[in-house]
Amino acid sequence: MSEQSEALEILHRVERGELKADEALLRLKLAPFDDLGFAKVDHHRSLRQGTSEVIYGAGKTPEQIAAIAGNMLSRGQKAVLITRMSRETADFVGAKLALTYDPLSKIGRIGPLPEPGGVGTVVVLTAGTSDLPVAEEAAQTAEFLGNRVERLYDVGVAGIHRLLAHTDSIMRATVIIAIAGMEGAIASVVGGLADCPVIAVPTSVGYGAAFGGLAALLSMLNSCASGVSVVNIDNGFGAGYLANMINHVGEKLQ
Repeated sequence: MSEQSEALEILHRVERGELKADEALLRLKLAPFDDLGFAKVDHHRSLRQGTSEVIYGAGKTPEQIAAIAGNMLSRGQKAVLITRMSRETADFVGAKLALTYDPLSKIGRIGPLPEPGGVGTVVVLTAGTSDLPVAEEAAQTAEFLGNRVERLYDVGVAGIHRLLAHTDSIMRATVIIAIAGMEGAIASVVGGLADCPVIAVPTSVGYGAAFGGLAALLSMLNSCASGVSVVNIDNGFGAGYLANMINHVGEKLQ
């Protein structure tokens, strides 16, 4: 029985008077998961949080990822997102399931992308080309979750005119993901131009004193521009997920 079928059965029981509303709500929130031994697959996360579980691929064997993804699909999940997936794992899973793999972002996807929704557009921009793996993880996560995404790459402060050439896109955005290594200055600059939330993502790109992204992280945390929030170093997935939540807040209020 799929996640939606189980939820519908609970609602029918409420309709027939067999179940109290507060008890039904508790069951929907705390419904069972599938225990695979090495993983407990949460099939009701989308009912609680609006988004199904995503597989973090790093540290998992190809066999484990294939089993988890297969379990999700068998329970009615239409699409599965896998992050930090190696080429070796992608080849193994792709031989068993219809996988689309991007080696740059290390994102794997099974199933179709949804039609874009949300209030507006998520703009993903990078200071440099070296930040593209993190940027594509963010962009493809946002697209998987149902957002229109515009990419502005290699527009860092070393050539500020490149960024200013896209002022219209920055002004129209509903949420901006600003990605940079080195000193991470682009987050403050974009934060001073935009009237929407800015999600800053420090990357581990940079020379020795960048300390693997720590310099950019601290710079972004100390941004003097209002409206800038920061996720962890190289956390493109976290930025894309948060951008999706921001872009869809308006739909909940309607």
